Amino acid sequence: MSGTDGRIALVCSCEDTMRLDERAIARGCRAELRTAEQLCMAQLDRFMAALATGRPLTVACTAQAPLFAQEAAEAGAAAPTFVNIREHAGWAAEGRAAGPKMAALVAAAAEPMPATPLVPLESRGVTLVLGRDAVALEAAAKLADRLDLTVLLTGAEDVTPPRSAPFPVMKGRARSATGWLGAFEVTVDGAAMPRPSSRARYEFGPGKDGAISHADIVLDLSGGAPLFPAHEVRQGYLRADPADPAEVERAIAAAGELVGTFDKPRFIAFEGSLCAHARNKRNGCTRCIDLCPTGAITPGTGPLKDQVVISAEICAGCGACAAVCPTGAATYTLPPAEAMARRIRTLLLAYREAGGEAPVLLLHDEAQGASMLDALARHGDGLPARVLPLLVNEPTAIDLSLLAGAFAWGASAVRVLLPARGRHGAEGLARNIETVNAALAGMGLGHASPRAAMIETDDPFTLGEALAALPRAPFAFSPSTHQAIGTPREMALQALRALRREAGSQVATVALPALAPFGAAHVDTAGCTLCLACTSVCPTSAFSANPETPQLRFLEDACVQCGLCAATCPEKVITLEPRLNFAEAAASPQVVKQEEPASCPRCGKLFGTKASIARVKAKLSAHWMFADPARLAILELCDDCRITEATSGGLDPYAGPARPVTKTTEDYLREAERAKKAEE
Repeated sequence: MSGTDGRIALVCSCEDTMRLDERAIARGCRAELRTAEQLCMAQLDRFMAALATGRPLTVACTAQAPLFAQEAAEAGAAAPTFVNIREHAGWAAEGRAAGPKMAALVAAAAEPMPATPLVPLESRGVTLVLGRDAVALEAAAKLADRLDLTVLLTGAEDVTPPRSAPFPVMKGRARSATGWLGAFEVTVDGAAMPRPSSRARYEFGPGKDGAISHADIVLDLSGGAPLFPAHEVRQGYLRADPADPAEVERAIAAAGELVGTFDKPRFIAFEGSLCAHARNKRNGCTRCIDLCPTGAITPGTGPLKDQVVISAEICAGCGACAAVCPTGAATYTLPPAEAMARRIRTLLLAYREAGGEAPVLLLHDEAQGASMLDALARHGDGLPARVLPLLVNEPTAIDLSLLAGAFAWGASAVRVLLPARGRHGAEGLARNIETVNAALAGMGLGHASPRAAMIETDDPFTLGEALAALPRAPFAFSPSTHQAIGTPREMALQALRALRREAGSQVATVALPALAPFGAAHVDTAGCTLCLACTSVCPTSAFSANPETPQLRFLEDACVQCGLCAATCPEKVITLEPRLNFAEAAASPQVVKQEEPASCPRCGKLFGTKASIARVKAKLSAHWMFADPARLAILELCDDCRITEATSGGLDPYAGPARPVTKTTEDYLREAERAKKAEE
C-alpha cells in the first residue's frame, strides 16, 4: 500500500469508455488503487467496502459525486475527495496514453486545502432604485413586497405618477457612491421631493446638492455610466439597461434575493507590517493600488499611513494584488500560495513517477475553464495526454512563485486559460509571466514558443488546437523535488535557484523586467554622505547600518524594488536594477560604503564621520560666524562637548564681529577742540 495517509483511490473506467493504465496509475497515484467499470451502480458495493475501512478515499468520478457523498453521509463517514479523470484525461483522442496524467490528477486531488476565512455581510433590504423613466417605477412595484424602496429619477423624461405612492419617489442625480452590500452611501445632487399635486407628470420642488442616501442595495436602471469601477463584481450593486426588458427582469430577480446575512470569502490576507507602500510621507510600492479593478485598495491614513488598506467587503477576489505584492503583505487565501504550490508539486512529480514526460500545466477556473474542458472532451479530441489541468479559483491570482515552482518541478510549459474578452486584474498575471520567461531565458532555458503564456479564448476547439500545437520541449535535466516554504517571494526565489542548480547553469545574474520583485539598489558612493536615510525607510531591511561604525550595508536577496530608498535619498544617488543575482554575496549583507568615524578631541566619544565633519567645516569656513578658528574648531566636538564649550567656554555662538564705532557731530567737535589745544 502506497500513500502517506493510507488513502484508497477508486478509479472507474465509466463503463469502459476510457482505458485505465492500472500499472501507470498505481505507480504515481500515491494510494492503494482499486478499479471498477460501473462504480456508481452495479459496483457500488466496492465503494461501500472502501468506505467501511475508515481510510481516506479519493473517487475518480465527479459526475456521480452527489451519490457518493450521500452514501458517505448516511454511513457517518468522512466525505471522499473527488477528481475528474474522465473529461480531463480518459475521454480524449490520446486517452490511451493518459495513465500518467490520471495518476497525477488522483495524487494532486488528495493534497489538503485550508478553509477559507469569511466576511459576513448583512442586508435589511433598504434599496435605492436609480431610474430615468417609468421602468424604474415598474421595477420598484415588483419588489415592493420584499424590499424597502426609494426611487430616484433623473428627471430627464416625464414620468406619470402612480395612483398611490407605495414607496418614495424623488428626483436627483447620483454623483458618486461608495460601499458594498449592506453599506452603500450615494451622494445625490439636485435631490428634490415631488409636489403632491403632480398630475400628468411629476413636478418637483427645489433641489439640494450633496444629499446622502444610505442603502443596502442599489438597483441602477438609469442607463448612465456605472457608479463603480468593475461594477459587475460589486456585490449589492445591480445595473441593467432600462431598454432591455430581459436584463431588467434579471436584475429585479437578483435584488429580491439580497436580504439577509451573507458570507463572503475574505480573498486576501493582509499583513500591514510587511507593506512597502510608504514611509515618512514618501510613496514607494503602489503595485496593488495600480492593479485593483474594484477600488478595494486605498492608501492608509492616520496610524496606517505607511501601508495600504484592503476592504474585504469590496474585494471581488481577482487576486491581482497578491500576484504582484513583492513583500508578501497581501496573500491570496482561496487557497494560499503555499497550499497551491503543494498541489502543483504533487501533480508534476506524480506525473513523472508514473512515466509521463514533458508535461504542460494548464491553469483554469471553474466558471469558464471547466465547461470548456467538458465541451472539448465530449465534442472534440479532448486534452492532449501530457496537458495537466489544474483548477484555480482565479487565474489572475497566479503569482510568480507558482509559475517558477511549476518549471522547477518539471513542467515544460505553463498555460493560463482566460476569457477572450479579457479579465479584471490580468495585468499582474501578464507581468509575472513576462518575469518568469525572462528568468528562464536568462538561464538558457527559454524556447522559441514561450514557456509560459496565456490562452485567451472562449472556444474549446481553439483551446484544444493551441495545446496540441505546443512543441514538445522538455528540460534536459531531472525536476527539483524541493518543498515550497515561506512567503510567495521566498518560494519564487527557491524555485528559480532550484532550476539553475538542476540545469547546471553558470549564469550569475539575470536581467528582469521593470517591477519584478528582485533586484539591486545601486549607490553612487561618491555622492553618498552616509546619512542612512535609506535604512530608516527600507521595509525589508535590505539597507542596514552598522551600529559599531559608520557603514551602509545592502542585502540584495531582501530587496523588493519598492523604490522607497531612491525616493528618500537626499543626495539622489540610489538607482534600482531589477535582476536575479545567484551569487552567494546576494544572500549576505555587503558593505556599500564606510568611513572612518570621528572621535571627539575632548572626551573621545565616536560620532559621525571625519569626512562629514570635514565637509561641514569646508562649507562653513567662509561664513562670518566661523571666521574665528576657535569657533570652527567647535564643529569637531561631539554634541555634549559642543554644548559645554558654548555655555562655559566663553564662546558666544551668536556674537558677531566687532561693530564699527559710530561718531556724532559732538564727537567730531570735541576731537577738533582737542587737536586745537594740542597745537597751542
